[in-house]
Amino acid sequence: MNTIKQIKAREILDSRGTPTLEVEVILENNITGTFSVPSGASTGIYEAYELRDNDKNRYNGKGVLKARDNVNNIISSHLKGMDIFNQKAIDEALIKLDGTKNKSNLGANAILGVSIACAKAAAKAKGLSTYEYLSYSNNYSMVYPTMNVINGGVHALNTLDIQEFMIVPISAETISEAIHMCVNVFYTLKILLKKHSTSSLGYGDEGGFAPNLENDEKALEILIEAIKQSGYTPNIDFKLAIDAASSEWYDTNKGSYYLPKSKKILTKEELVSFWENIVNKYPILSIEDGMSEDDIEGWKLLSDKLKDKVLLVGDDLFVTNKERLAMGINNNIANAILIKVNQIGTLSETLETINLAKQNNYEVIISHRSGETNDDFISDLVVATNSRYIKTGAPNRGERVAKYNRLLQIEEEKNELYEPV
Repeated sequence: MNTIKQIKAREILDSRGTPTLEVEVILENNITGTFSVPSGASTGIYEAYELRDNDKNRYNGKGVLKARDNVNNIISSHLKGMDIFNQKAIDEALIKLDGTKNKSNLGANAILGVSIACAKAAAKAKGLSTYEYLSYSNNYSMVYPTMNVINGGVHALNTLDIQEFMIVPISAETISEAIHMCVNVFYTLKILLKKHSTSSLGYGDEGGFAPNLENDEKALEILIEAIKQSGYTPNIDFKLAIDAASSEWYDTNKGSYYLPKSKKILTKEELVSFWENIVNKYPILSIEDGMSEDDIEGWKLLSDKLKDKVLLVGDDLFVTNKERLAMGINNNIANAILIKVNQIGTLSETLETINLAKQNNYEVIISHRSGETNDDFISDLVVATNSRYIKTGAPNRGERVAKYNRLLQIEEEKNELYEPV
């Protein structure tokens, strides 16, 4: 009875009003699992291929009817009758059916939707929560939000080149305390930014504020002030985290970085010095994509300078791909990886990459995308894999808050679930 009867996909809208897929897996016993696929704006060139219709008459070419039809007309019949508890076999069948390295035939969005919907159906069939079904062990560790409260880069129409400025409540002992601390700072930050922003205060793609400030460093200064005015101590209660998204700045031909909003041109050495100065001045926990995905020399320079001081997180660099991560390990670059399930396209491959990271002492951060849905799967994933950090936006939009609320539910389900690590 726990075999796949049918798989259905439909076109829905994500948090930017852009089409995406919702996939439903139906078992012979009529148990179902559903997953809604996220989408990125700042995407790495090595990510699995997101299939779009390119029909300019619908959603500016962003429709996903081709991917929908691939699920309904090809994948569903191919997987019919498969054991829902054999996730590896399901994912291998999807990869083989697609037949391309980057999943460009069926679309990584179609494949991922099916893969995770199957896992959620399997959990239901076992009578378990998704995190329990996927769990590495019953010894769950504390999850710290890296909450993106100021947006810039391609996520906001403002003056900031750095894409994300995040706060991390390092003194929190429970997820409920961590969320409460972050929200307190978020409230205070709004008041401070209204005083400092040179225009009306808007919001970015991930719910954080999108102020116009004199420079990126000013955003860090205001965050420190917001932490203090909220009654907390920087570097004891909170650290800061940055997502530079520097692949957006990189000129491959010139080997330099152009920061479009401040109109600066930096060599890789100058960019490394910029990050070194930031780390020396502020309580920085992590810098994500501090160098471009194609600038391996720059990554080596950055790692040599800062790897012993902060987390250097590979997002575009690694794209949740174990082969890319192995390259980083072999080159001794970075010391953390951002995990985004839609970068690789199946749950099994995601878990393999997480395992490789943990085996090599790379910190794991489970992440949303800028184009999100109300699906809260990543909250179950961060708990199941005993990963320390989750990145899922500001406490200001429903699709972001859904992930935080799911963590609160899990904490309630498992009394004394979290222990600081």
